Amino acid sequence: MVSFVQIMDTQLFFIFLFIAIVAPLIDGQTVLPSTYYPDKLVNLKQWYAQDFGDYLVVEKPHFFVGLVWYELIFLWPLSLLNLFAILTSKPWLNNTCLIYGASTLSSMAAILAELVFSGRGNDRLLKMYAPFAFFGAVALIRGLIPGCGKNGGAASVIGKRPTLGRKKRV
Repeated sequence: MVSFVQIMDTQLFFIFLFIAIVAPLIDGQTVLPSTYYPDKLVNLKQWYAQDFGDYLVVEKPHFFVGLVWYELIFLWPLSLLNLFAILTSKPWLNNTCLIYGASTLSSMAAILAELVFSGRGNDRLLKMYAPFAFFGAVALIRGLIPGCGKNGGAASVIGKRPTLGRKKRV
């Protein structure tokens, strides 16, 4: 029988995989020169910005650029670690999901507040960013579920390694 945690891990795996691909290829264009990217990726980002009316991507306000740098330097490698942890059932997945979820929710709070309170965010743009806040909440909840590590039990909750039986020296 498939458990709730396994369902969450499967969903998180695909979302972390999406982030691992999209962050450097699409979001990276916000902070790095467009000459680093193939024309098709640059055109894809320009199409998205125009079609969705994403003024944050076009105007690049300072807070948004800072959040993109934060995503590339901190959250992108963390998503790669989470992919590895899910594939190999590492006991530290709870910790990295908790960190990723809290960070993503914080970033999304700033972006969604800007979209809503500036009056410039249309419904389509809000629907584009809102799932990332939901994803951050799912990662945060996954990080709070105790005993989900490979070893399970108190060892993964407390964060200590279980004691190993050792041979006594004579």
